[in-house]
Amino acid sequence: MSRVLFISQKDYEQHNIDSAVLRAFDYFGGIDSFIKPGDKVLLKVNLVAGHEITRRVTTDPSIVRAVAKLVLSQGATPFIADSPGIDNFKSAAKKAGFLDVANELGIECRELTEPVTLPVSQDSDFHKIQVSKDVIESDKIINLPKLKTHGQMLLTMGVKNLFGCIPGRLKASWHYNVGLNRDRFAGLLLDIYLNVKPCFTILDGVIGMHKDGPTSGEPYEFGIIAATQDAITMDFWLAKMLGADLNEYNLYNAAKRRNLIQCNLNPEDVCGDIDSTHVFSGVKLPRTRTMRLLPSIPFLDRLMTSKPVHIPEKCIGCGRCQDMCAAGALRHENKHLYFDYSKCIRCYCCHEMCPVKAIEFRESRLVKLVNLLTR
Repeated sequence: MSRVLFISQKDYEQHNIDSAVLRAFDYFGGIDSFIKPGDKVLLKVNLVAGHEITRRVTTDPSIVRAVAKLVLSQGATPFIADSPGIDNFKSAAKKAGFLDVANELGIECRELTEPVTLPVSQDSDFHKIQVSKDVIESDKIINLPKLKTHGQMLLTMGVKNLFGCIPGRLKASWHYNVGLNRDRFAGLLLDIYLNVKPCFTILDGVIGMHKDGPTSGEPYEFGIIAATQDAITMDFWLAKMLGADLNEYNLYNAAKRRNLIQCNLNPEDVCGDIDSTHVFSGVKLPRTRTMRLLPSIPFLDRLMTSKPVHIPEKCIGCGRCQDMCAAGALRHENKHLYFDYSKCIRCYCCHEMCPVKAIEFRESRLVKLVNLLTR
């Protein structure tokens, strides 16, 4: 089923969230249509890094709590899990409020570790993908993403959230191996989603993020919770509602190359409190690459893609950026970063992992010129 239910939700009051989550499951046949007694259920949250809840970087704990309670009511065993890119898991989960939910409900909150090979279909772009053993061994996976922008991939929603099924530092290796080719990276995200196969997705869009997400943007009150059995369709509709050109959205292009049916958007698939014509006003999307006027060639991509730059006055000298850089493209000394842009693959992991917004994007002169001509 490709339908996407949009529920208007303006706050994180627990009783309101409980009602919205119950409505989401009931629309698609009820929680018992997805979860059976005895099931081991992975609740895949967005825990990209350790940030306070008010930063709106991670899935709100009220939504995780509501879903976990419903799973428990079925006699199943839920556990909260993700794999942060670099932060200590326990510390990050504490800041995000997930440990409190786990302790309150008597369930586990644990890091996705122990990589094993994910069985993939023959039409996958990548045939050797390692995900956490917990992903493979779970009976069901409920996907709980956050609605945010993303410097590298434009947006991070239902499909991108499952990249977190890859344990820790292996993520950095994928960034390096895929390099500047964002279409290939989008193909990897599709492979993970289509083969992990979450049974249900509930997206936290009550307060998400726009501008330079996924961690350094600004909160934006979208005022929605979205629910679906098909996160690909959900992501494409949300991209349109956020004002994105689907032809500039790498995930859509990757799906189009595979002739996925989700590329044929049907307005009747949008239901609930908003319709397919809805537009979120004032949303600012990252513009880290110019419009595709030139082919994707590594040399050209470096010229046509914004580069990360250091803001020394904001830096606290934590060194996360250097630790995270799979390309070995930066060096950190005394709160100063030195970039080797000939090595930089523009994955923006340094920007994503900076806890104090001390790394920003800067357009090259060529990018500025092309953007000026195309606006």
